[in-house]
Amino acid sequence: MNRLFVAYKPSGIGSNLFLSKLKRKYQTKKAGFSGTLDPFAKGVLIVGMGSYTKLFRFLDKTPKRYRATLWLGAKSDTLDSEMIEEVVIVPEFEEIEIAKVVKSLEGELEYEPPIFSAKQINGQRAYDLARAGKEFTLEKIYSTIYETKLIHYAHPFVTFEATVSEGTYIRSLGLMVAKKLGLSYGSLSALERLNEGQFFYEDEKPLDIRTSLAIEQNFYHGESDNLKYGRVLALEDLEIHADGYYWLDNGTFLSVIHVENEQVNYELGRVEC
Repeated sequence: MNRLFVAYKPSGIGSNLFLSKLKRKYQTKKAGFSGTLDPFAKGVLIVGMGSYTKLFRFLDKTPKRYRATLWLGAKSDTLDSEMIEEVVIVPEFEEIEIAKVVKSLEGELEYEPPIFSAKQINGQRAYDLARAGKEFTLEKIYSTIYETKLIHYAHPFVTFEATVSEGTYIRSLGLMVAKKLGLSYGSLSALERLNEGQFFYEDEKPLDIRTSLAIEQNFYHGESDNLKYGRVLALEDLEIHADGYYWLDNGTFLSVIHVENEQVNYELGRVEC
């Protein structure tokens, strides 16, 4: 079965366990997902089945948009409500001040990711080291925050949305909001991914892979059997000669090629449509 669709992962279940349920639902053994959501988070999860699992890196899935609820004064090493250690009573703020702080996150950010993250340190995940009580330092990362907006403020909870680049830690954004308000602590009580690029949840309807790709379509004007049987393609037979990744349509299947230094190579030889 070849199928590409957007699923909605509920909170309280890991992405891998959720995928296993989808495999049983659609009676398939080969399936994967793009963009892991941990058990705390819920929302959009792009799922591919069959040969469509090969397409993830070529999909139009950025920027990503999240909705989060920040609990002001809640202390947690995970920066969410799963490991709350202490709750400090904090003064109420004017909503206009909250909105201004949320908006101030927009732009290029440099920050340290949460210690409870999937970042690797000498082959080990940061969250494994953190749970083991080991000390370590994470390198700062860079994110682009395209848009932020305050959705609702009911003290001490701040709900906001953020449209961000790949690899942004929304928990860290929540902590930044708390610190910009002069607080020491702030942790998320809810986190939802609303979309990944053009991908929104629509009852798991199958998607057309031709309109889901982030790369440009190219056109091959040579012998059709060359594409059909995966033979070497000549640059002069392509409509676009510039270096880059492209997809070619053969009617019943598509191929992904890479043009570099006047050479044409297959990235994906044959993906049935």
